[in-house]
Amino acid sequence: MNGIHLVACVMQAREEHVKIIERDVVVIGAGPSGLTAARELKKAGHSVAVIEARDRVGGRTHTDVIDGAVIEVGGQWVSPDQTALIGLLDELGLGTFSRYREGDSVYIGPDGKPVRYTGEMFPVSDYTREEMERLITLLDRLVAEAGPEAPWNHPDARALDTISFHHWLRQQSDDEEACNNIGLFIAGGMLTKPAHSFSTLQAILMAATAGSFSNLVDEDFILDKRVIGGMQSVSERMAAELGEDVVLSSPVRTLRWSGMDGRDSAEGVTVVSDTATVNARYAVVAVPPNLYSRISYEPPLPRRQHQMHQHQSLGLVIKVHAVYATPFWREEGLSGTGFSADSIVQEVYDNTNHEDPRGTLVGFISDEKADAMFELAPHERRERILASIAGFLGPQALEPEVYYESDWASEEWTRGAYASSYDLGGLHRYGRDQRTPVGPIYWSCSDIAAEGYQHVDGAIRMGQRTAAAIHRELASGLQSAASGRES
Repeated sequence: MNGIHLVACVMQAREEHVKIIERDVVVIGAGPSGLTAARELKKAGHSVAVIEARDRVGGRTHTDVIDGAVIEVGGQWVSPDQTALIGLLDELGLGTFSRYREGDSVYIGPDGKPVRYTGEMFPVSDYTREEMERLITLLDRLVAEAGPEAPWNHPDARALDTISFHHWLRQQSDDEEACNNIGLFIAGGMLTKPAHSFSTLQAILMAATAGSFSNLVDEDFILDKRVIGGMQSVSERMAAELGEDVVLSSPVRTLRWSGMDGRDSAEGVTVVSDTATVNARYAVVAVPPNLYSRISYEPPLPRRQHQMHQHQSLGLVIKVHAVYATPFWREEGLSGTGFSADSIVQEVYDNTNHEDPRGTLVGFISDEKADAMFELAPHERRERILASIAGFLGPQALEPEVYYESDWASEEWTRGAYASSYDLGGLHRYGRDQRTPVGPIYWSCSDIAAEGYQHVDGAIRMGQRTAAAIHRELASGLQSAASGRES
């Protein structure tokens, strides 16, 4: 048997095991956005299929058991403004619990010394505090002007989008500590990229999606509650409702489409995955933009889509989980919260699970600091990271019972965290088209949300928004068909 004949036999055997599915809508990706879209469409009376590359649902939310400890590997927090997520939690019967925050927080400044404090403002010099407050006020004004829906329409959008957040901050203030601290909330804390690599307009959008920059720097607001049982349970419950309409372990390889620019008079798609081929009227691509190109489109997407997708990328963060016999920091009157723009671990929080007698800390190492940590051997990286956490909370932090690093950048079907953002100049240039459908293809993920951008709330909002748009199209098509029959 020659090589060509062998390949043909393999392809024929594969095709014989591929399910052929006919649906109104096919959704690519079983994260919160894709599952929300599918759930809403099914509630509206349309047939759906959800095709997922992983062997699980949840996308960038994942609750796992590591060495006997329950770990929220991915997204986990709920803030008061996330009404779409809160509404869905109520629908699904999922409860929440508050993050532990009693006691003092710890700040480590440029001198490397830990200082206990209470309240929202770091214990810095009077001048640094005044500069931080002035920068926050300035950013709040820009956020109010730009808004989350279309910041590219701001009169100064191009100017704000072609200067890095790092350099813009230093144009506004000569206090390096103030600039680093304000930059931390956007760079290390959210976009997980160095502040010199994204624009001021991108920073303004990040703050606008939380309502204000003041909200973004208030950890008691932005990191308010968690879901009992873990955030992944949101996706798991939606998937349970959809039942056999969700197909796992089946990466989508090809999306054939028609119905645009006169190519074909009738819209439609065929989605080819490893285990299923779905013929449908519409497709929802519910994966982050950095994965759009993992799919082959026939015919190719328009030029603007090809260009836009190359200007969006995810950041890099190590989310570290350390589980201890007890939450020892509470005995010392500490909340478990710590911040430092200069430390390896830039943020640390009490992440103890609901009604768990053990104590869990979660810390974050972002962008270039994460690069440096990944250059080390695993045992050395662990030592350096735990030493950094101990700098906030004392030597007991050096000896956890369970230690785990969430490394989303090594995940085949994610490749970074937390969400994609544009490079310098990309947001004002392409942002207005990031949610625009291409013929029968719609885009739905937290990365392109307005309110709730890069959070589960934004994923849900995009799923709802996308489902509503497709429902209108499907309903319009039914009405047109009925009118044709009557005539």
